[in-house]
Amino acid sequence: MAGAAAAPTFVVVMGVSGAGKSTVARLLAQRLGVPFLEADDAHPAANRAKMAAGRPLDDDDRRPWLRTLAGWIREATDTGRGGVMACSALKHEYRDVFRQAGAGVWFLHLALDQEIARRRDAERVGHFMPARLVASQYDTLEPLRPDEAGLTVDAPADPRAIVERAVSAVRAIG
Repeated sequence: MAGAAAAPTFVVVMGVSGAGKSTVARLLAQRLGVPFLEADDAHPAANRAKMAAGRPLDDDDRRPWLRTLAGWIREATDTGRGGVMACSALKHEYRDVFRQAGAGVWFLHLALDQEIARRRDAERVGHFMPARLVASQYDTLEPLRPDEAGLTVDAPADPRAIVERAVSAVRAIG
């Protein structure tokens, strides 16, 4: 676990494409009894088209998307209802946007070997992120730093076991 913070009101399940963010985040939101947001659903059409064409997003592409997500975090924390979001959140500066949006934002980093991520993405059906962009995500990925409240776990572990570890970690700092 990295950093100390007040009891989290919002959890961001982060990692590269194929790490299992959506599965774990949905389970975690159910377990905590809070709303769930799939960050991919908030991408504008231009971002989806760019990725589908095999071109990685740059920071200019991500900025408006990050602001939209930060607004959801702000609302969820301001109302006290909390929430769980599945979001790549690959860079420290992106996570800064989320931490500034609400008190108690906590990160669950699903760490995954690049070859496993590429294989998982290649097997996915109906997702706009092609497997050939996985390498660009690893080029961008900055693991959690000591100033970031959160936990890094091995993504191939059983999703329910990951959720239980996350719940325990969140409760331990609360």
